[in-house]
Amino acid sequence: MLSVNLRRLPHRTPSPSFLLAHLSHVRLELFLRCVRDAPRLRSYPPRSCLFGYKCQSLIVPSAIAGSAASRMEESIDVEKLRLHFLQVLRSRRSTEVPLSVELAKPVANPLYQDASPPRFSEAMACCPKADIDGFKDLLREENLYLITEAGDQGRLPVLILSMKESNPQRRPAVVFLHSTHKCKEWLRPLLEAYASRGYIAIAIDSRYHGERASSKTTYQDALISSWKKGDSMPFIFDTVWDLIKLADYLTQREDIDPARIGITGESLGGMHAWYGAVADTRYAVVAPIIGVQGFRWAIENDKWHGRVDSIKPVFEEARIDLGKNEIDKEVVEKVWDRIAPGLASHFDLHHTILAIAPRPLLIVNGAEDPRCPLPGLKIPESRACKVYEEAHCLDKFKLIAQPGIGHQMTPLMVKEACDWLDRFLKQ
Repeated sequence: MLSVNLRRLPHRTPSPSFLLAHLSHVRLELFLRCVRDAPRLRSYPPRSCLFGYKCQSLIVPSAIAGSAASRMEESIDVEKLRLHFLQVLRSRRSTEVPLSVELAKPVANPLYQDASPPRFSEAMACCPKADIDGFKDLLREENLYLITEAGDQGRLPVLILSMKESNPQRRPAVVFLHSTHKCKEWLRPLLEAYASRGYIAIAIDSRYHGERASSKTTYQDALISSWKKGDSMPFIFDTVWDLIKLADYLTQREDIDPARIGITGESLGGMHAWYGAVADTRYAVVAPIIGVQGFRWAIENDKWHGRVDSIKPVFEEARIDLGKNEIDKEVVEKVWDRIAPGLASHFDLHHTILAIAPRPLLIVNGAEDPRCPLPGLKIPESRACKVYEEAHCLDKFKLIAQPGIGHQMTPLMVKEACDWLDRFLKQ
């Protein structure tokens, strides 16, 4: 395998847009150095001196982590929230290694962990695609691994599709994230459609999926192990770490405009897209599909069953360990706190939506989705509208709940996400 250390890539004079895209990343690097030296850090300097940067503070109505009945005015320090989240992501990492790239080969037989492997997606097949003669011959495919940390799961498989160019130039890029039990190869119809329209299209295997899985129970086993040992965060957070490292790589490429990188995904991939954008502002346009929910709201309103059923074995294991006869909201809350600390409190939707604003954000859900109950988005939606309006960019936020649709990605959702990404990445 060919290994390339990103630190040895040739330097170039950064453009103003490149510098703007990297301001938050500089703070991220400083922060990671701090937590590497002091992993138990729990206090923060005042906003006025946090890394020499006065953080944005937003006063908005909040449904705090406790009872929804005790809502009150709360000040959310966006940068402090992001740094706290990054600290949690960093807390269960394996040994630090320099980010490097290895060449890979196409996957001949992708591993799907579904009971019945999927064969076709009508929704993805409906994605707008340019009509190009000899498309297959003009399509460039790259397969590689990013080494994001030590250990098997630190090897991030990446698939990149783009059109061969006689006159290379910087282009917009979109990262696509698959749903539970699938893999990056499943997303190929979307990658080809976006590549045909001038994008660099990227997909990865999330943790314990695709090339990072060895059996049909790899993801399930990882979730149970996380509950038992508390040494990893296979539900959402570990993959978010990979997305930060992916952004490191993408912004170094000569064919990508670092200020025009979008992120989207379906279901689990939608959650990955959401939290990836929370952690890293280099994802400039965000469009999660059937992946945004209020975890605290679901617990308090007894609407957690749909999400729990999607990864039920870990909750059953927790029920047994906690001596319960059935899964209840106490079990649910303890599992979330263990496998994804803060998911139903500090980093829940009603807080983290503020860390994405004022970047363009499209949320697309089914109105009848039991995993992402629509009423749980009411308060976050009102918060987002307030923040985007105060930033004079209300047109950069949109929530679509497709009537009569449950937990299913539809052609309409794919088309809406496509239009959103085109609108803000192709200007």
